[in-house]
Amino acid sequence: MAACYTGFSVGSDTRWIIGTVVVLGGLLSAQMAGQIAAVSARFDDVNNRFDSVDARFDDMNNRFDEMAARMDRFDTRLDGLDTRLRNVEIAFGKVDQRLLTLERVLLPPREPAGE
Repeated sequence: MAACYTGFSVGSDTRWIIGTVVVLGGLLSAQMAGQIAAVSARFDDVNNRFDSVDARFDDMNNRFDEMAARMDRFDTRLDGLDTRLRNVEIAFGKVDQRLLTLERVLLPPREPAGE
């Protein structure tokens, strides 16, 4: 193989510095890759926790929906009860009116007070 002359010679100190930089760069790269993997694992853990929290919120939302449905049924029952109570009030009013009519027809008139 023919030697290529570049006009630049590299001394042993320069080779040592370049070698050290390459080794340190490799070590730093490996260290950073390990740290990146650790950070990635922590993000995965945080994502899993958020998924767990989301599932709990979904469960709570379902429970609130069930409670809202029960309250709607309760409101419907109360509305029905209001209607039935109003019908009873009307019926009592009719009975009261009949009693007043019977009293006027059957009972003698009352004496005015103080006479």
